[in-house]
Amino acid sequence: MENTIYMLMGQNSPPVVTIQSRHTRRKPLMWFDKKVGHQRELRYATNQKSPFVDEQTGYATLGHIQFKNGTLTVPGSKPNLHAFLQHHPKLDKLFYEYKPIQIAADQTDAIEMEFKALSLAKQLEVDELEAIMRVEIGSKVRKMSSKEVKRDALMFAKRKPASFIALAADENVQLRNIGIKAVEADIIKLSPDNRKFTWASNGRKLFTVPFEEHPYSALAAWLKTDEGLEVLKALEKKLK
Repeated sequence: MENTIYMLMGQNSPPVVTIQSRHTRRKPLMWFDKKVGHQRELRYATNQKSPFVDEQTGYATLGHIQFKNGTLTVPGSKPNLHAFLQHHPKLDKLFYEYKPIQIAADQTDAIEMEFKALSLAKQLEVDELEAIMRVEIGSKVRKMSSKEVKRDALMFAKRKPASFIALAADENVQLRNIGIKAVEADIIKLSPDNRKFTWASNGRKLFTVPFEEHPYSALAAWLKTDEGLEVLKALEKKLK
């Protein structure tokens, strides 16, 4: 077995940190075993193979576990310590196992996701970026120039690439934006109680918002229906 490295969470760690290595009444140290359906008491004993008290026999030599400068290296010759740390309730809360290959893979995935989002942001038209940014920052986008929309969209894509890609792929985002722009341009009106859309020119009802639904999300869904598609064509024409 190769050496395993564990590291404390966070960037600022004391020079020495000792973690709990045995169960006491005042400070329980238990691990829930799904196979047997109950909690099992943990204890790190240097002369025992298992980290579970119910599997340890004879005299137990208790061991101390210390992180120095935020790091603990577990030699391959101490599989019992590695097993104890893998079952410790503070794993991935106070400390974590350092896995350079997994970290490299995660970082590669993150970089590729960011590149994909930035490339998409560069390809999309300003109207499409406006729809995405309206979800992120709300009505403030209406007062922004096309350059500002483009800049903020690129920043959003870099900061939250997965969210940007998901919004770009969501056709309802674009339809919701058309509805909002049509209301802002006084082409259609939304009633004060957010329950009804009408034509601004003659007051004729277009669509009644279902109870407890967001008006623009409901409108986006309705614009995809047979009746709504005709209205969508008219809105797109008027908004050009």
